[in-house]
Amino acid sequence: MLDMNNDESQENWVKKMPSIKHSLTQTRIATLLSNDERLTTFVELSLDTSQIDLSQFGIKAKDELVPDICVYLEPPIELEDEIDDDVLKVSQMPDLVIEVLSPKQTISELLNKFKAYFALGVKSCWLAVPSMEAIKVYSPGNQYRTFSLDSHEMIDEVMDIRLPIQKVFQKLTKRSINVVQNA
Repeated sequence: MLDMNNDESQENWVKKMPSIKHSLTQTRIATLLSNDERLTTFVELSLDTSQIDLSQFGIKAKDELVPDICVYLEPPIELEDEIDDDVLKVSQMPDLVIEVLSPKQTISELLNKFKAYFALGVKSCWLAVPSMEAIKVYSPGNQYRTFSLDSHEMIDEVMDIRLPIQKVFQKLTKRSINVVQNA
């Protein structure tokens, strides 16, 4: 739950403020990735970053980052075991972090987060930009590849993941909206 009494939390929430395109893009990517049995996918998972000073990356957060999507090759906890108490912050960094640009964010903010994620041991970062219908796949050292609808699939060589980019940015039709409304 978001503590709206904390000015920093309120500022971060307002700044992120996801839109329909952001939410749809996040959902579609998470759904496509969850079909891969090698991967464990989480949305909005709090990562414990207390072991590093985030201010060196120009990030205001003190001890946690919450990516849109986290992907693990090995789950951070044994999911088969029943968890008595929920885990509020995960200390094991994901192998892949995905951020979806929202209308109130800047690309440079997210790239600063990527620098922090790589410093924390994340292997790959994706930046999905719904308004451009593109995904940039970053690896350490600021190397990246851009995939758009012209590409048949998006390829992350570090993670050995291939996604049909057309399914990520498939247009909403009146029929698909009605199906959602009638569900």
